[in-house]
Amino acid sequence: MSNAYAAVYSVTLPHAVQVVDRFHAIQLANRCLDEVRRRVQVEQLGHRGRKADPLYRIRRTLLTGEEKLSNDALARMESLLALGDPDAEVAMAHRVKEALRDFYILDKVEDARDHLDALIMHCTKREMSPEIQRFGRTLKRWFAKLCNWHETRVSNGPTEGLNNLIKRIKRIGFGFMNFRNYRIRALLYAGKPNWRILRSVVVT
Repeated sequence: MSNAYAAVYSVTLPHAVQVVDRFHAIQLANRCLDEVRRRVQVEQLGHRGRKADPLYRIRRTLLTGEEKLSNDALARMESLLALGDPDAEVAMAHRVKEALRDFYILDKVEDARDHLDALIMHCTKREMSPEIQRFGRTLKRWFAKLCNWHETRVSNGPTEGLNNLIKRIKRIGFGFMNFRNYRIRALLYAGKPNWRILRSVVVT
């Protein structure tokens, strides 16, 4: 969700359908939730999270998908929210995060668009915390590209996985001055290379 990337591809590939990856959208929602939790923590106790603090104890539980939590974990989260979140700001941010996750469960594009539109309206209400309002405005700016996920169902996860693999190889080798050697190492690391096309590298 980078304005710079979106602008570049809008110019260079104007006919391409740009899609906001599901992972990055939910990551943004998790970041919003964590920002609310940290602010409320400081406002209530006057310091950053410590091991015994209610909100700090459930920091990872809050970021976990609700369907993955056991009944005991849900009950524990609710009880600790009641202790550390008197104004329910963290609880509201958690509901917003889960609502965005629900957006990706919907099958029909029209239902998904209506769901996201309602979520944006909810997040941008004046009574919402500033972090949630900012999150809502971000969703509004990227509305079309978020909804495009339901049209294509594509993810850049495999691309990022390969990119991380190549970067890891470069770190292990303390950098490579020769591109051919770098490419061979990447192919060897990823699996058995096709030696017949290995000479096809063209460096400009």
